[in-house]
Amino acid sequence: MKRVHFFVVFFCFISMYSQEKKPAAKEIIRALILKKSTSLREVTTVFLTYKKDIDTIHFLLNECINSSYLEGQLIGFNSLGRYYRDHSFFNKSIFNHKKAYEIATEIDNVLFQIKILNSIGSVYRRQDDIRNALNYHQRALLKASSIKNPTIDIKQTISIAQNSMGNIYLSLRQYKLALKEFSTSIITQKEINHKLGLAINYQNIGYANQELGYLDIALENYNTSLYYNGLINSDIGKIICNYSIASLFIKQKKYTEALRKVNSILPIAIKENDKYYLSSTYNVLGLAQVYLNKPQAEQTLLKALKISKEHKVQNSVVKAYEYLAILYEKQNSYKKAFIYYRKAIEEDAKTFNDRNLKYIRELTTRQEKDRVANQIKNLAKQHEITQLQLTKSKNTLILIIVSSILICVLLFSFYKFRYYQNKTKILFLKQEALQSQMNPHFIFNALNSIKLYIINNEQKNAVKYLNKFAKLIRRILEASQIRETTLYQELETMEVYMSIENIRFLNEINYRTIIDPLVNTEQVYIPPLILQPFLENALWHGLSSKKGEKKIELSVHKKDDNFIEITIEDNGIGRKAAVKIKENKSIKRKSIGINLTKDRLKKFNSQYLLTYSDVHTNNLVTGTKVCLKTPFK
Repeated sequence: MKRVHFFVVFFCFISMYSQEKKPAAKEIIRALILKKSTSLREVTTVFLTYKKDIDTIHFLLNECINSSYLEGQLIGFNSLGRYYRDHSFFNKSIFNHKKAYEIATEIDNVLFQIKILNSIGSVYRRQDDIRNALNYHQRALLKASSIKNPTIDIKQTISIAQNSMGNIYLSLRQYKLALKEFSTSIITQKEINHKLGLAINYQNIGYANQELGYLDIALENYNTSLYYNGLINSDIGKIICNYSIASLFIKQKKYTEALRKVNSILPIAIKENDKYYLSSTYNVLGLAQVYLNKPQAEQTLLKALKISKEHKVQNSVVKAYEYLAILYEKQNSYKKAFIYYRKAIEEDAKTFNDRNLKYIRELTTRQEKDRVANQIKNLAKQHEITQLQLTKSKNTLILIIVSSILICVLLFSFYKFRYYQNKTKILFLKQEALQSQMNPHFIFNALNSIKLYIINNEQKNAVKYLNKFAKLIRRILEASQIRETTLYQELETMEVYMSIENIRFLNEINYRTIIDPLVNTEQVYIPPLILQPFLENALWHGLSSKKGEKKIELSVHKKDDNFIEITIEDNGIGRKAAVKIKENKSIKRKSIGINLTKDRLKKFNSQYLLTYSDVHTNNLVTGTKVCLKTPFK
């Protein structure tokens, strides 16, 4: 009875509070309706007062609908769209934003049309619906760019669209393209001193740099974003910055600091209840707990997975599966780890696939064509004006000068177009060369070896090596997106590669890595997969034909303050014997791996030095040594 009495009192209190709010809101909106205010700022201020109260928003909107007050309906539907987006009801959000867009079109308010197009694009982006997100942000940009002498508000909407397109490139791991968009967007935000925009852009720039491996730059940008979020007192911004910093600490293996950082903002994330950011917060928290062997790690990650699946936050779904796989691998539950790695790859493929990447390339090309077409139109108009002036004055000299200038501009434009076209082609060729660096025979044979484990019912070994194989393939794909990686990550990748190749040698190869204590491998940068061709040569030219003990030793030494030396030494048959065996083969295959590697090293830093030498014992050749001396970055 006491419990019932409590709920009755509580319900009455809530009802009284709600009744008090609604008349006040009704009075304000009625005043605007009576004076037929067309000031959207005034109406927006009213709705913003109740932005977290869905009942009052509906109440105000119904008042506007009943009074046929279009400005109020526009802001009301748009406010509902934002509310539903922040609570991860994406379909309802899009429906209400589209209703708002119809009204903005009816009253011919271009500024709000652009804002709403950006809002719809953001909702699609949260669902990782890349095509729709890009289409809406592109529409917003085109509409805004068509306005002559844009106001501060228009400039701000253009900046928001550029930032959103940068976020889409982040989703597709096109980090350099993303940085280009953010750098353009932040210029406007600085110009108009828009603190929220600056907070968002600095956070995005930090994330792109983190994914490219520039962790110090990333941390600096995260802290700058945190500063601006503090100025505007944005809890959502603080949540994003803090779990981003925590994820960076995890990359640096500062797991205790990461846990402390993400725990500090978890209560705020729960209070805000934005499922998009709440799922990400739980994911980072769970990963920190995994590395610290906390027993609640599994429960935390499953909670993140549940939230992200229920609210269709695709990126968080992928992360949750991936982190669960890491957890089960650490627990030696290889079967579970394999299942979750596979799920992560399958979910990731829904966003990051060839079709989406092709669509991005087509869109970028289309944008460039539109830009050139607009330039040509402008030039044509200028030429037309000049022709009219020349007809009046009959000044042949001016006509010749103007025509010459026009031809020069067109030739220069054509030259620039061809230059960028060739540059793009070279970039794609480099990417293809890097992706083709790993021999297809290796992939086929590795899978055959794993298949043999399965046939022999060695499930644990099969899952173990299949996980390693999946990890290696992912590293190869990621390497095609970046120009450089840390020596630590490169050595880790080579460990995985050698463990897979060793299956085919019946684990006869003794591979070990020796690191000079003076070398901090996490602060040395080299091109990705640069050591793989040398290890492959050592395996298949040096050791494959050798009997007895087989060894490969990879060592890293600091020669002085400017150079490091990486050596790969095997105890194989030596270079001369390997050449003879190759010449005697009936099928001769030209290897391009080493030449490509030399070319990549030269482009990375022309001061590198690569030498080959035979290892001698008692005047006999007992192996081969490759020495790469390179300035460390």
